[in-house]
Amino acid sequence: MPTLRQRIMQLLQTGDGLTDREMTDRLFAPGAAQQPVNQTCRQLQSQGHTSRRSRSDGKIGNYLTGPVAPELLQDQLQPTPSAHFLSEDSVKLHLKTWLESQGWRAHVVWRKERGIDIDASKQGRRWIIEAKGSGSLDPMRVNYFLAILGEILQRMNDPAAKYSIGLPDRQQFRNLWARLPELAKSRTGITALFVDVKGNVVEIAESALGHSYMG
Repeated sequence: MPTLRQRIMQLLQTGDGLTDREMTDRLFAPGAAQQPVNQTCRQLQSQGHTSRRSRSDGKIGNYLTGPVAPELLQDQLQPTPSAHFLSEDSVKLHLKTWLESQGWRAHVVWRKERGIDIDASKQGRRWIIEAKGSGSLDPMRVNYFLAILGEILQRMNDPAAKYSIGLPDRQQFRNLWARLPELAKSRTGITALFVDVKGNVVEIAESALGHSYMG
């Protein structure tokens, strides 16, 4: 069964310039929630496969930036069909959407490309975030957690920036964060951003109590 990403690309081949609402109505049902289509369209734009610009009627349309190569119809960023699994790029996508809803401008490095995973800015402030996906086994998640701590520490060269790690909202990741010494958290100022499959984000700092960060 084609993924949402594939269905959107196929639909744009037959109707370039469609809005998120128009595609949602065609792919699902009139009046259906358009957030999944909106997020996927923004993802495609960030990868350079499409552009989003105003049409003559003032609505934002989605336009292909060139011929659709066969490999673009192979789903690379869509989450695995699971109620609890999030790939690394899915975590990044949810964080990007969430940050932008709070007024941040977020530059994201997708897939395995080198660089800061998410480099966000807002009114002279900077927020650096490294991200990891769910993983499939408990030992793998421990390795992911240790790796992401090392990655964010290596990014800490801007004394004015805020630094966070972004992880799927799984109990194992929360437990690993809770066991990290409070002194380490307070000295580094690193916070944890836990992301669920619906795109909800909870930020946890030194305290074991989480709160939604509103920017």
